[in-house]
Order: sequence, then structure tokens, then C-alpha cells
Amino acid sequence: MKVYHGSYIKIDSIDFTFCRKKRDFGKGFYVTKLLSQAEYWAARKGEDNDTEGVVTEFEFDEIAFEDEDFNVLRFDGYNAEWLDFIVKNRTNKKTTQAHDYDIIEGPVADDDIATKVYDYIKKNITQKQFLQDLTHRKPSHQICFCTLRSLQALEQDKAYIDSPKFHTGKKVVERLMLDNKIDEVQATDFFYNSETFEKLTDESTKLYQKSWQEIYKMLKNEFESK
Repeated sequence: MKVYHGSYIKIDSIDFTFCRKKRDFGKGFYVTKLLSQAEYWAARKGEDNDTEGVVTEFEFDEIAFEDEDFNVLRFDGYNAEWLDFIVKNRTNKKTTQAHDYDIIEGPVADDDIATKVYDYIKKNITQKQFLQDLTHRKPSHQICFCTLRSLQALEQDKAYIDSPKFHTGKKVVERLMLDNKIDEVQATDFFYNSETFEKLTDESTKLYQKSWQEIYKMLKNEFESK
């Protein structure tokens, strides 16, 4: 399946540090099968950054939806379960994800819908009223890749996998799993949502010049304190 990501730049590599928290399906890399939707977001992001928007095309292997190695959640439309999940992610106050899914598919809570979501959270409208308002909404679509391993299902993640940052992260994640007897999902999510990783990607800290062992020591202290 061809999927698209709209942004103000071409995406040559996927880097979770640029992914924002408290999105519809949590922190992750978002794509859509609807080219028009990606073009809309590209134009909007381009305008915000004084550039022409760019749509990057990826090839998504749909077999991932049935692959037992991936924890997948799919919504076939606007419904109560989708709304509850959106609220769960948009109100998440933890540093880690509010869920443990690798790949999530479903409709988008655009600006107008997001406003209604917050009205629902504040109990200004009921769940029934919320869903009734969405009955005749124009179809929308998004897939969120929430974990490092989920990127294996996207063809254009090779640049990311080949980067030095990835190899450092891979070693740190593997050590975190080994020392704390946790699985890859838990270790990966903790690392990429940690203060240590934020410092690693901030060039002013010069942490990127340190060895992976020194970086892991910082992460281990952070892990043990939580």
C-alpha cells in the first residue's frame, strides 16, 4: 500500500525525536493512504515554515497488520472505542506512551474534531452528541508507527536504520532489556521518551560525543529513578 506523509521538508529518514506527544494515537510517525490529506498537511506545514510543502511517499507492507510480531490496533471508523483511545492519548501526562501498540490505524481527529474532543473531555457534550456530529464527516485516514521496530513495515526507513544514532540506540536498548528483564517494546519506548534521549539529540549538550556505555549509564539512572 502506498502511504504518504505531508510536511515542510522531504522525509529522508524517520527520527522519533521530531514526533510530538499527545497526538491522536500517541507519539509516533504518522502517514495516510489518502494523498489529498497528505497534500493538505504539506501545504499547511509549508505555510507555517515559509516553505513549499512536501509529500513523501512510502510503501507500507500491509502484512504487518497480521504479523504476530507487531501489536496492532485498527479502528474502522469514528466510534466510542476510537474516542476513548483518542482521549487517553491526548490527556496522557506520563513521559511514556499511554499504550503498548506498535502500529495503529484509524480516522483522524482534525482541528474541528479535536475541539469537540476537548469539549467532550470537559463534559460540555456527551459521547452520543460527539459521535452524532461525526456521522457525515468526510472520510479521513492515518496510520501511526509508534515503535522503532514498527518502521520495518515502511520501505523508506533504511536511512534511519543505517544512521549512527540508531546503532547507539540499539545497543542502549538491548542493554536496558538485558539488565532489567523487560521486552523490546518497553525498553524502546522508555529510551525514545527519556530525558537522556532528549539530551542526546541536543547538540549543545555534546552528549552525542560520548560512548554508548556512558549514555546507557545515564539512562539506567533515569530508569531506576522511575
